[in-house]
Amino acid sequence: MTATTPPKIAIVWRGDREARTAATPANNRFHRIFEELALLGITAEPAVYDEAFADECRDQLLAADGVLVWVDPLHDGKTRVALDPMLRDVASRGPWVSAHPDVILKIGVKEVLYRTRHLGWGVDTHLYASAAAFGREFPRRLATDGPRVLKQNRGNGGQGVWKVEDTGGGAVRVLHAQRGSVPQDLLLADFIARCQRYFIADGCIVDQPFQPRLPDGMIRCYMAEDKVAGFGHQRIKALIAPPEADPDAPEAQPGPRIMHGPDAEPFQRLRQLMERDWTPQMMAVLGIDAASLPIIWDADFLYGPRDATGADTYVLCEINASSVFAIPDQAAMTIARLVAARLLGARL
Repeated sequence: MTATTPPKIAIVWRGDREARTAATPANNRFHRIFEELALLGITAEPAVYDEAFADECRDQLLAADGVLVWVDPLHDGKTRVALDPMLRDVASRGPWVSAHPDVILKIGVKEVLYRTRHLGWGVDTHLYASAAAFGREFPRRLATDGPRVLKQNRGNGGQGVWKVEDTGGGAVRVLHAQRGSVPQDLLLADFIARCQRYFIADGCIVDQPFQPRLPDGMIRCYMAEDKVAGFGHQRIKALIAPPEADPDAPEAQPGPRIMHGPDAEPFQRLRQLMERDWTPQMMAVLGIDAASLPIIWDADFLYGPRDATGADTYVLCEINASSVFAIPDQAAMTIARLVAARLLGARL
């Protein structure tokens, strides 16, 4: 990038060769972001990624001034095990990458729930770093503390997230958060064995209490760096048993996510907590500065018990930093402006 050439951004998402060949700034779900970047004089080009043509994608990213990445940790059996090293290499050679894989490994994994459990968004949270620790400690906790929610460290779409209830006699009832799941009754020992795969490649399991107000919905707080960019509220059905164990029943389907701008009145207390308290505190705990935060990320909250005044409290259930989409309408413009500011700072 020189003082006279317009900056160039590559926008990365997963797809096959056909998708890469056909991609334009207008024919994908990120078209609003392309439009807002163009209004600011920033050239943005699609950079559809797959392991089959990773080298081709890498060369494209190296020719850009900045890279925006929307790739889930898990997708149709594929992971980011090849993508993340490539993005680290690209970032080391000059282009700015958001979200950087090293930042995702700090905030976009379930371990962050354990490391920040002492903040105002935390609850009784435990981490099992090994299969042996999980098999030794979890049965005692389940027997004394009531229903628990287990979460593999890195995943999306409810994969590896389970509600577990003790039904007595060494048996449990489990419900997977992945869409279409129904409760299963099995021996606790068998369920523990099923979870062994979550410890592969230095994985872990995070354990939190089940939140009884789950039917009240989930609030997705969209963050643009360290400022709130909007909210989404949705009546979710994950970890709520479908009626008559029928995952296709209308009552078992999640409601639409209703999007709100950052100034939406019902969420101003949460906005204040996120901007003034919780995000700065999280950054201090994890050793992240504002410039390292992703351009767009979100914190998902469930409603906790009401406080002594009757006001809502909020419990963090996960942070998403790998592939945050859909987003509120206002967020596309916010993303473009932050990209422009980052590129201007690099140019100066």
